[in-house]
Amino acid sequence: MKLYHHSLSGHSHRACLFISLLGLPHELVEIDLKAGAHKTPEFLKLNPLGQVPVLEDDGVVVSDSNAILVYLAKKAARTDWLPEDAQGSAAVQRWLSVAAGEVAYGPAAARLITVFGAKFNAEEVIGRAHGLLKKLECQLADHDWLVGDRPTIADVAIYSYVARAPEGNVDLSAYPAVNAFLHRIEALPGFVPFVQTRVGLAA
Repeated sequence: MKLYHHSLSGHSHRACLFISLLGLPHELVEIDLKAGAHKTPEFLKLNPLGQVPVLEDDGVVVSDSNAILVYLAKKAARTDWLPEDAQGSAAVQRWLSVAAGEVAYGPAAARLITVFGAKFNAEEVIGRAHGLLKKLECQLADHDWLVGDRPTIADVAIYSYVARAPEGNVDLSAYPAVNAFLHRIEALPGFVPFVQTRVGLAA
């Protein structure tokens, strides 16, 4: 099993984190985005969209970080991480959609400005990030995890960009339940940290 990733990509970290939490044997292959390695003909055969991460597993190729989380949970038959009942499955999918939407256009976009020089409106994306954080704070005020009473791939999908939100000038200090949630994930066996970048509030 090979996981093509970039160490500064939160989408990549989701996949790296989950494959480690599952304890699955794998090889990490760093893709140099700055050098354009994700646009080479070889990489585009794996993912025509030219994005990381990509998982290659015995001839099966899976791109998109959330799709990789689903694939790995199913591959490992881990219904604790991805419930099979209708209600649990739908609840997890809801948070995967949040990860692909509100997280991507909030804390992830804010961090793209400081880490990669993206041309987003900082005030707008930071505002979106705080809108998301308020919802997370409310959800986590009386729950340890986003779905049910144990961690699922929903938590993995949300973690990386929220944990590194201060790099995008998004202050987490007003969200104690969110911070406690991040610490709970970091205490899980097999946890691997997301590389820290000294930019924004983390400078």
